[in-house]
Amino acid sequence: MYLFFLAQGLTFTQIAILEAIYNLTTLFGEMPTGYIGDRVGRRTSLLIGTVLISVTLLGIGLAGSFLTLAVLYVCWSMGYNFRSGSEDAWLYDALTDDLSEDEFAHVRGRGESASLAVGAGAAIVGGYLGRVDLSYPWFVAASVTGLGAIVLLTLDEPETYEKTNTDELSFRRTVTIAKEALSQRNLRAFILYYYVLYAAVTYLVFIFLQPIFRTIVVDLGISPDRVESLLGWFYAAYSFVGAILSYYTGAIKDFFGIRMWFFILPFIVGAALIGMYFVPVLALPTFLVARGLADVTRTFAGQYVNDRIETLGRATVLSAMAMVSGLAVVPFQLGSGVISDYVSPLFALAIGGAVLIVGSGVILLWETPVDE
Repeated sequence: MYLFFLAQGLTFTQIAILEAIYNLTTLFGEMPTGYIGDRVGRRTSLLIGTVLISVTLLGIGLAGSFLTLAVLYVCWSMGYNFRSGSEDAWLYDALTDDLSEDEFAHVRGRGESASLAVGAGAAIVGGYLGRVDLSYPWFVAASVTGLGAIVLLTLDEPETYEKTNTDELSFRRTVTIAKEALSQRNLRAFILYYYVLYAAVTYLVFIFLQPIFRTIVVDLGISPDRVESLLGWFYAAYSFVGAILSYYTGAIKDFFGIRMWFFILPFIVGAALIGMYFVPVLALPTFLVARGLADVTRTFAGQYVNDRIETLGRATVLSAMAMVSGLAVVPFQLGSGVISDYVSPLFALAIGGAVLIVGSGVILLWETPVDE
């Protein structure tokens, strides 16, 4: 993805601007799309988002300028806006039908594991396709994503959702529900701790993985011509490790507990990002587990928030969380893009790691973000 952008002549600053456009679109689009998910159904919202993403991926593969990519990034973000709150809302309500909502982390983790396992094979294929032409993976991704729309047509709305009185759910009422949920003291602290600080810093890892990987392997003596195919294999391993961690999400929850997981993880991740700057080769093992840690953590966040909100307005509240995260990550993206152009991506990630450690420490001293 980012090698494709760099091949199109974009700078790190322009790539950061694209990511900022994505997140600003998230900021303004999450609440309205979350309302649609609550008002007309989770499945309808997921269907709209999936089709929009598929079309956008095709467009990016054909794009050749920064301006075109900027427009497509707006569409891409809107596609995920329609999916972001509705995905977890649909799953949690479906589990509620069977009185098994406590299994959310376990079930979502297993689903994410299956996704990553398939992605491991796709990463290898994508690497070789990218070696031929960096636009080819976009075309394949667009086709496969489009198949998701067909799968969605086979799903039903959860009974828990269908029993709620959505006919009288106005947008103003939905916003009120979101405000009431976010007014909870423990949720406010958790939003700042995870959706603002942790999510924003770790998002940078996924932006800079590819250029840092390329620099490291070339410095190790690998031919630049082999970078794309080697990157495909690395992403396969990256997805495989993520699949294992995601598969055992429920076991991880039972062993550590959500509270302990969130307390220790930001400091471990922050230290790893700083260490990469001084010993660049450490980036490879750090990147290798980054996806799995991020998916497990996102699942735990979904469990924690879903346990504290009601079915009515659920998708809007979850979208509001994503909206806050999208806003918070913008200054991190823009700042990291400029730092990367003037110094290096490794230095930008080291700064992000320091911010994560200091910020997490301050929040923990101020208030406990995760209660039992």
